[in-house]
Amino acid sequence: MNRLIAFTALIFIAMTMNAQQKILVAYFSATGTTKSVAEKIAAEAGADIFRIEPKDAYTTADLDWTNKQSRTTIEMNDTQSRPELKSTIADIANYDIVYIGYPIWWYVAPHIINSFIEAHDLSGKTIIPFATSGGSPVEPTVKDLRKHYPSLTIKDGQLLNRPSSQAIRSFVGK
Repeated sequence: MNRLIAFTALIFIAMTMNAQQKILVAYFSATGTTKSVAEKIAAEAGADIFRIEPKDAYTTADLDWTNKQSRTTIEMNDTQSRPELKSTIADIANYDIVYIGYPIWWYVAPHIINSFIEAHDLSGKTIIPFATSGGSPVEPTVKDLRKHYPSLTIKDGQLLNRPSSQAIRSFVGK
């Protein structure tokens, strides 16, 4: 009987150790570019996906970075700006790895990413950033996120502009 209990316990431990980590891909996409990449990552990683959205959607005029009075310009010039989220993830505790995707705005992640991070308890999770950009590197955005959230495990990010299937597989470690 004791051997049967011990054997059952070993099987349970082995199954637990081999269990897949639960993965979430959370992304913000103003124009659809980052959304496309996020969907590819989620498919390759077998992950759940969540769209980070502002409570009040951005209009084309809001996104006009050349207008000093546009909503995004005003938000990005205020480091304390935290756009209100349309929704949050109730079961964030169920995830082990969280990919966070965003377009690069003014050399950093849009402030709605800060809203997302601050609205969720991401402690103990592995956070893997990815970004899209017309010309900015991802490294300064990751450095900025680490500066603001030093208690979180934020891995090196990757810029994924029009990535190939191989680039996505490589990024998710497959």
